[in-house]
Amino acid sequence: MDTTRTIYKLPIHEHPLFLSAQFVSVPCDGCHVKGYKYGSYKCSEASCNCWFHKECAEAPPEINHHPSHPEHPLFLTNHSPTRDDTPCEACGQKILSPCYTCLTCEFKVDLICGIKPLPSAIEYPVSHDHPLALFKKREEDKGPCEVCKESIGGPFYSCPECNNIFFHVDCVHLSKEVNLPCHSTHPLKIITPESLIDDDAERKCHFCVIQPENMLYHCSLCNFTLCLGCTKLPPPLVVDHTNTHTHPLRLFSSKIAFACNVCGVLGYDNMLYLCLKCDFLVHIHCVGLPQVININRHDHRISFTHHLGHGRAHCGVCRQSVKQYYGAYVCSICPNYAVHSQCAVDLTVWDGLELEGTPDISEDIAPFKVLGDNLICHFSHRGHNLLLVKDYVTVRDYYEWFRCDACICPIEFGPFYICPICPFFLHAKCANLPTKKKLVFDPTPYKLEYLGVYLYCNLCKMISCGFVYISQGFIKNYHYVDIHCGSISEPFVHNGHFHPLFFVTTKKDRHCNACKRVPDGYMLTCGACGFYLCLYCATLPEKIWHMSDEHPLILYYGEKANGKNWCEVCEMELDPSIWFFTCYEDCEVALHVQCALGDFSRLKPNWRFINKERIYKVVFNNHSSRPLCSNCHDRCKVPHILKEDDEQKNGYICSMSCLKGLE
Repeated sequence: MDTTRTIYKLPIHEHPLFLSAQFVSVPCDGCHVKGYKYGSYKCSEASCNCWFHKECAEAPPEINHHPSHPEHPLFLTNHSPTRDDTPCEACGQKILSPCYTCLTCEFKVDLICGIKPLPSAIEYPVSHDHPLALFKKREEDKGPCEVCKESIGGPFYSCPECNNIFFHVDCVHLSKEVNLPCHSTHPLKIITPESLIDDDAERKCHFCVIQPENMLYHCSLCNFTLCLGCTKLPPPLVVDHTNTHTHPLRLFSSKIAFACNVCGVLGYDNMLYLCLKCDFLVHIHCVGLPQVININRHDHRISFTHHLGHGRAHCGVCRQSVKQYYGAYVCSICPNYAVHSQCAVDLTVWDGLELEGTPDISEDIAPFKVLGDNLICHFSHRGHNLLLVKDYVTVRDYYEWFRCDACICPIEFGPFYICPICPFFLHAKCANLPTKKKLVFDPTPYKLEYLGVYLYCNLCKMISCGFVYISQGFIKNYHYVDIHCGSISEPFVHNGHFHPLFFVTTKKDRHCNACKRVPDGYMLTCGACGFYLCLYCATLPEKIWHMSDEHPLILYYGEKANGKNWCEVCEMELDPSIWFFTCYEDCEVALHVQCALGDFSRLKPNWRFINKERIYKVVFNNHSSRPLCSNCHDRCKVPHILKEDDEQKNGYICSMSCLKGLE
């Protein structure tokens, strides 16, 4: 296959496409059929992630004299039908975009019926002894397909001479016995899985490793099994991709133990390609890997190399060792950085774009323009310029009021930026946050925004009205990321642990060492000693002021110790192994983290928002008498609470769980 990366603008899709040499098992966005693809088209936009069969992507923009509608031309369109239940005029199935439509009348056919119209009759079918006729739909379920024994939901072929004989349109060309190039020694016979009575009989498909439920093709002499889907579309016998290997690679259909020359993974596999001249073996999913890519774990592009060599010990994604004699991805700027081949092309890490031949153009991600000495114009406050204040120490009484509009933390000391006209503040470090940044939570970069609304971060489980990083990709779980979580980069150094920390996905047996909870999504871990830290605890402030003490309280990182400590707020006992805030003077004041901060510490005082058609205002809980929460009916203990902004009502909310629990 030609490895030259050429961009094609085809009418099937709104974005440019390029041919990919990868084997992928994703639905085609043209015909919407699932299964393995090789030599398919991939969208060149990172946020799109669309794949097309080659014949689907190259569908003509216009079809004249279509058998189902010869009187007018049909035109390819990406617009979905106005009605959700619009049927294809050829097969009766629901129309999905893209499809073909007649501009003169309302005639529509789906993509496959447009480029490969079904014959109305098959005179000599291989699957049956009599001619078969095509039917669009069935009035009732009269029986399964004769070949695969599965139910029929769309168009089908039936025998007019026999009763209750039906075939799927893509099963009608399958016979009871097939000869395939991928298993040329013996024919494969179609049987039920129950026919395989021997315990060691192979019940899973040799290629896709799926176990068919109804029917399969099997060679009893070789114990070789294929599902019907892989029988219809088997992988190619020969792959010629010079970026993978200099010689053509041939499909090897026997199970063997081997180490893949591209990814270095040692295993027992049944789907590989090999070069007999060079003793080169490669997994099918390692064929056609991209040569130059961007990943979300590194700031620079990385390139594939067939032999890693010395000097790079650990993978930049999984942190495991990288073998020097096999393929990997390396950074030309950072000499010690390397990533396993399969770690690099994981679609939670890689944005899916091949960058070989694309110039590496640096992007301006500066958040402000310098206008003069100590004067800037920041993207978040374009109406007014901001002035730098270098030396400042907060006064205790104003600690809670002067807050950074980016992170919503109090302005304790300089340097920071201030608007001379309106109450807008930014820590100097927050003012320098890049407007675009790679984060591990999505393969595409995040964009820094100041929306002026409250948003919930799925990582730290906090709501904030400050700056937020917004994903430009298609993974929606972490679309909005609080800048506290968005500011964490690898390796992460925290005073609560001796070693640097790295991101990992959470598991049921991984609890946070700081709070003992098991979070969702992502955590930070130390590979040396099994230390885990959730993102809420990782973003806790190290020092706060609290009304319970005249001195600042310091985050205490916990230890296994004897003796008892009591929280000054809730008067409950403190677990010394869980992090808490304490005074390092002689006051002996200690507070649970939740009691010290609460759920609304990242909302500005007097800030208003609407929840369930009720308007709330963030207020201080600093009166001599604590108000009762409208939901749990306990005294509000945390320093920031919500008050219903209604003269006729005087309700209070103490936590996020109480806010969600309101009817």
